[in-house]
Amino acid sequence: MKPSRIVEEFPAPSFRGTQEQALADIRAAFEAGNDVVLVRAPTGSGKSLLARAIAGCARRAGEDDPAKPVGSYYTTPQVSQLDDVAGDDLLDDLSVVRGKGNYSCILPGETTTAVDQAPCARERGFDCPVKHRCPYFSDRDIASNRDIAAMTLAYFMQMAGSEVFGQRDVVVIDEAHGLAEWAEMYATIELGPATVPMWGKKPAPEVEDSEDAAKYADGLVTVCKRRQTELRSQVELSEEEVAERDRIAELVRELQWFVQDARDPDSATTWVVDQHDGAGSKVVVKPMDPERYLKHTVWDRGSKFALLSATILNKEAFCRSSGLDPSRVALVDVEHTFPVENRPLFDTTQGKMTYEHREETLPKIARLVVRLMQRHPDEKGLVHAHSYAIAEQLVGLLNEFGVGERVRTHDAEGRDAALDSWKRSDGADLFVSVKMEEALDLKYDLARWQVLCKAPYPNTRDSRVAQRLEDGQWAWYYRAALRTVIQACGRVVRAPDDAGATYLADSSLLDLFERARSDMPPWFAEQVDLMSTPDLPTFDPAAAVGDGDGDGQTQSRRSRSRKRSLDDHPLGDVWQ
Repeated sequence: MKPSRIVEEFPAPSFRGTQEQALADIRAAFEAGNDVVLVRAPTGSGKSLLARAIAGCARRAGEDDPAKPVGSYYTTPQVSQLDDVAGDDLLDDLSVVRGKGNYSCILPGETTTAVDQAPCARERGFDCPVKHRCPYFSDRDIASNRDIAAMTLAYFMQMAGSEVFGQRDVVVIDEAHGLAEWAEMYATIELGPATVPMWGKKPAPEVEDSEDAAKYADGLVTVCKRRQTELRSQVELSEEEVAERDRIAELVRELQWFVQDARDPDSATTWVVDQHDGAGSKVVVKPMDPERYLKHTVWDRGSKFALLSATILNKEAFCRSSGLDPSRVALVDVEHTFPVENRPLFDTTQGKMTYEHREETLPKIARLVVRLMQRHPDEKGLVHAHSYAIAEQLVGLLNEFGVGERVRTHDAEGRDAALDSWKRSDGADLFVSVKMEEALDLKYDLARWQVLCKAPYPNTRDSRVAQRLEDGQWAWYYRAALRTVIQACGRVVRAPDDAGATYLADSSLLDLFERARSDMPPWFAEQVDLMSTPDLPTFDPAAAVGDGDGDGQTQSRRSRSRKRSLDDHPLGDVWQ
């Protein structure tokens, strides 16, 4: 790696904010001999541009010993972040490749078939006459030969051990704050009727611990390999058989990895097992702190690493969960350039939103939301509902109050379509969202205010969470929630001249701020210190939808814009 190149590799024509200082600090951290540099860069600092500059410092062919790795990877767990990179003219030298399922076959009669279901996947010995023009293989081959290959973290991990994407000099991971959790998710194995093609021949017995799971996995691998042999003997497979073959191959890899790791006395990974309904029911095998998995899929893939995020809150804890030696890791803090007065926090707490208090608190929050709609009559707003159950109850209460015409929401299947329609609309509607605290860009008038409905603590019914709390890892628990809050606060303020208010509705958030104070970045601690309680209008649902006192022309305009925004929504005919 050549850190001295970092400034000349910066892709923008000029610096803004603290970018030049950030590059100097990152250079110094690498030149000090660190293998990994954590870059804590808040919203608006231009993380993608910093990432590109770091990636450009990778060793190039002919610069050093030809046996040493060259080039770099850029990866991110967020698909939307990769989409942004692919569409940014300043980053056009990042060669993007996605998984096969994202590309369509170009053979006649197959243009609606994904590449992972195309004839090359269905027919043994199929010689594709247009493979050189296949969109997937073309992107893959180009990326494998370019200096900077860009891909999602899922694809990057999947390619571990691949000859096409081997070790490179530099690996840059954007939005890296949840790296350990993403690794845990990718390494989790679900064994049930929907995920195990051979389930009918080998259903799960009663599984109580990881050794029981390993014994079952051994037997399941034998059954799967027998079916693999049958499928491989066929000259041509149907699309269903292709999907079965690929799933079995993936399952065998997952199971063999699990068995090997679970029985390795030197492995740092702890495996927990869930089977809620006894013998014959689904089994979920989950790793905690999958250090070995990360070594294979990430740390063995590069010589130097840069991990960027606004919410890497504690260096030692991050290293511990990711299998890194803190003495070889540096943390670079990038200052926030957005005026704190443009990103205010408001204490509008109504009570606790824990399960036992929710029935009492949620109606109060619904009334608060109506008052906030009155305070922001011409501005879009966002509610972070935390769960679909809370979202459904909240929307129901808002409908009862008579403000439903200004409210939108989504379900798990239609979330992207509903979000896109709301963002395109001209009205001042409120969007009640679930799990949209990250990777959502609501700049300027796309949203001017938001509500945090519940402190986003990890679910204690998750066996990994329960195990950590049983082990006394409460600091991790509070950090995880704080990280989500900070991510959420960044959704509505995206530039130095942007402005957006965040209202706290759950009193547990105030307790969280006290407990996690030592892990707050300085710029967020400043927001918390300046938090105030706003003066809100008296509860009046008619005023919240523009039917109260005011300019009749303005009310009519709001009504028309709301009507247009419902018309262009896929569920508009249901809501009207």
